[in-house]
Amino acid sequence: MARENMDERWGFETRAIHAGQKPDPQTGAITVPVYQTTTYEQDEVGKDRGYEYSRTGNPTRDALEISVAALEGAEFGRAFASGMAAEDTILRLLNPGDHIVMGNDAYGGTFRLISKVLTRMGVTWSAADFSKRENIENCLTDRTRVVWAETPSNPLLSVVDIEMLSEVAHSIGAWCVVDNTFATPYLQQPLAHGADFVVHSATKYLGGHSDVVGGFIATNSPELDQEIGFLQNAIGAVPAPWDCYLLLRGVKTLSVRMDRHCDNAERIVTFLDGHPKVADVLYPGLSSHPTHDIAKKQMKKFGGMVSFTVHGGPEAARMVAGSTKLFTLAESLGAVESLIEVPAAMTHLSAEGSPLEVDDSLIRLSVGIETTDDLLEDLSNALS
Repeated sequence: MARENMDERWGFETRAIHAGQKPDPQTGAITVPVYQTTTYEQDEVGKDRGYEYSRTGNPTRDALEISVAALEGAEFGRAFASGMAAEDTILRLLNPGDHIVMGNDAYGGTFRLISKVLTRMGVTWSAADFSKRENIENCLTDRTRVVWAETPSNPLLSVVDIEMLSEVAHSIGAWCVVDNTFATPYLQQPLAHGADFVVHSATKYLGGHSDVVGGFIATNSPELDQEIGFLQNAIGAVPAPWDCYLLLRGVKTLSVRMDRHCDNAERIVTFLDGHPKVADVLYPGLSSHPTHDIAKKQMKKFGGMVSFTVHGGPEAARMVAGSTKLFTLAESLGAVESLIEVPAAMTHLSAEGSPLEVDDSLIRLSVGIETTDDLLEDLSNALS
């Protein structure tokens, strides 16, 4: 769905509440209605009123697509049933023999899709440390069509220079795809730094309440949007109207939630960084983090995700992760409640034995918006 015309002076918070979400013209309802319908009456054969079948288009989904595209500074946006459905749709633009370069620190589901599914279709891949330009350039081939990055990455929270990555991709005619799930458009807008696609697991911070699964693709290219729109309809991995409603509700409070996520995370990082049982803390806001300067350049704040390793190896990591009371032991992230996990045994298990394998003593926190002192006490008790 193309972004609607809006007052260019609108700030992020205003767009989050109003873009795509005008009062219903028929009833005056402030909230976008849930158009829970599969099909639509046509005025005559072949002449509809803009909608014919809800896989192809739905007014509630249109509102969501306009809203999130506006937040990303994108001309076009498409919503999907999950983040993986969105990723799969982009990758279906490839042909047998095409090549992907992805970061060597990526979500396990992305790695599984590329290494286990796309390879069946004849697509090849390489993994590189995206902290240095030459590492990426050394992986390029004459069939590279996609350079795929997460920034911050999952789970090591490395930040990639999007402008540099885009330049490298475009130098050989490839697309630069940025997974913006961890940062959200409130903290970072990859299209403004040259990316061709932005992809989200909308399940996470965009929804923000652990009650809906969704995905999103944004782009400024009308040609790429047309191709994505064709695949969206042809494949049919679209969100239900109620899911779109829940995501619209979540988006409205994105900025205030992200501010609190970031503030809580920074206090937790300060606590962990000085704790005797913590070996290493990974957080882009730390001046000691290897990609801190890049994060300062392209992010508004440093996010609500924190990773750290503990002394004592994997057994100690599992013990800490299983001992918290407020931090719930669970996969996923980005919601109002705090979560804790051991990626090597949970979200990134599919990367075991690959170049993307994760340290099994690493713990990942999704810091929620609870009272900060309560979260600190919970972690302190678990570590001791």
